Amino acid sequence: MRSKGTNILGISAYYHDSAACLVRDGEILAAAQEERFTREKHDWSFPEHAIQYCLTSQGIKGEDIDYVAFYDKPFLKFERILETYLSFPARGIRSFLKAMPLWIKQKLWIKDLISRELNYHGKIIFPEHHMSHAASAFYPSPFSEAAFLTCDGVGEWATTSYGSGCGNKIEILGELKFPHSLGLLYSAFTYFTGFKVNSGEYKLMGLAPYGEPAYVDLILKELIDLKEDGSFHLNLKYFDYPVGLTMTNKKFNRLFGGPLRKPETKITKREMDIARSIQAVTEEIILRLTRHVHKETGAKDLCLAGGVALNCVANGRILREGDFKNIWIQPASGDAGGALGAALFTWYEYLGNDRKTDGRDKMKGSFLGPCYSGIEVRDYLEKNNIPYYRLDTNEIPERVSDLIAQGYVVGWFSGRMEFGPRALGSRSIIADARDSEMQKKMNLKIKFRESFRPFAPSVLKEEAENFFEIDKESPYMLLVANVQRTSIPAVTHVDSSSRIHTVDKERNPLYYEVLKRFYEKHRCPVIINTSFNIRGEPIVCTPEHAYRCFMATDMDFLFLEGYLLDKKEQKGKIDLKDYLKDYELD
Repeated sequence: MRSKGTNILGISAYYHDSAACLVRDGEILAAAQEERFTREKHDWSFPEHAIQYCLTSQGIKGEDIDYVAFYDKPFLKFERILETYLSFPARGIRSFLKAMPLWIKQKLWIKDLISRELNYHGKIIFPEHHMSHAASAFYPSPFSEAAFLTCDGVGEWATTSYGSGCGNKIEILGELKFPHSLGLLYSAFTYFTGFKVNSGEYKLMGLAPYGEPAYVDLILKELIDLKEDGSFHLNLKYFDYPVGLTMTNKKFNRLFGGPLRKPETKITKREMDIARSIQAVTEEIILRLTRHVHKETGAKDLCLAGGVALNCVANGRILREGDFKNIWIQPASGDAGGALGAALFTWYEYLGNDRKTDGRDKMKGSFLGPCYSGIEVRDYLEKNNIPYYRLDTNEIPERVSDLIAQGYVVGWFSGRMEFGPRALGSRSIIADARDSEMQKKMNLKIKFRESFRPFAPSVLKEEAENFFEIDKESPYMLLVANVQRTSIPAVTHVDSSSRIHTVDKERNPLYYEVLKRFYEKHRCPVIINTSFNIRGEPIVCTPEHAYRCFMATDMDFLFLEGYLLDKKEQKGKIDLKDYLKDYELD
């Protein structure tokens, strides 16, 4: 039977992090990235699996959808690409020839593709890319009115936009346009320091505290003309991204003393200093932008979205040093969140429905993905002859907190999967933040990633101020603040900072009870929380994904929806080399 209410399916695809979401009468019911199902990190293809999840989770089919919203305007984006290539006909021919087949075969025919894949013949809404970001920032926020700032690589033409939202209306007041892009500037440095573009930017951010801001003056003198209001122009003679197949060129290499670092080679002081410098410049740009937005809008609250909003170090500075009283950041700030923004835009702006706020955000903790019942988990375990212990609900907090206190690393799989790049206590790997050796152990033997990479803490919301210099909640792990105590070295970065995840009982009650019991029994309200995956792999989605990751690493225990697995009792082990064949290191 068709569900009552207006069903709106939001889709993002064909750049990176494709996703789908389902909104009914303004309520966010389901959302997921395609990568979680295909196991291809940052999968950009049409999100057929994510769409299928969203529909089946609510018991509906394609014919039950009232509107489909796609997160940008493909023809306007195609216009920008053509104009850019025509501006540099000699330099852009290789990139042009590489890009055109996909546009001609797929990207320009979104309507036909949606109709064919979903058996859908209704209205399709195409908000502009940055409008989708703005809608994803403002509409789920706890504010009845607020300013917004969206900043990413590029949409159709816009790379940064700002404006204000009030009730159910959003107005974009100003934009910066391609090729002048803060997101692409940061990605250029990501590329130059040997990390993967659209994936390794957070590594550059994590590397920054190890260096000195030695190149800040050079960047501001040669690469970017930065104005007081945060607007800027890039010196394009140093960049190849507008039309080339790489981000930077030989002039960029000469400016920074030699060729770019090859991936997987040793990181030198130059890369550390470059990371610190571009991070400092990025923070300065964002601070100037937010001050300008505050001046122009007069709002007391700010909403953020776009890939640059995942720079949690900059977000922390906005909160501490900016002019806004409160900030709210979309947890799926990148292109995945564009699917959500497009759907909410359709409900509020296109259909003109009222919007009500009650002081809480509408993201449901970002727990919008698939979940698996205890019966489903048990059937999987028994079918595969996997040894396990069944835990009663009231046993779980004490048993798991005791394992953490004993120095064990626990894979934690509970409830609905997170939407967005952060593990928030549903698909997490957890351990003792007090253990000074735990960061090294987890980086090298479980995550198989660079040793400089920091781990985030989960902390009871009510205890956060006692351990970190923060007076706001951070439920989506998008704010960095200084650590006030020396007792949690495993989550303290080299600059004495942490990317904080505050945990409350309303959003994630079982995970909250684990932290609470750990605090009551072991006198610490903080544990390590890192995403349940290894380097190059998307966060796990299903019990099978979780078990395979558990068996390919040195995790000690796995908690699966009420079932506890001890590594010592498992039969055999999945060979890490075989496991890694499925994933490209990034």
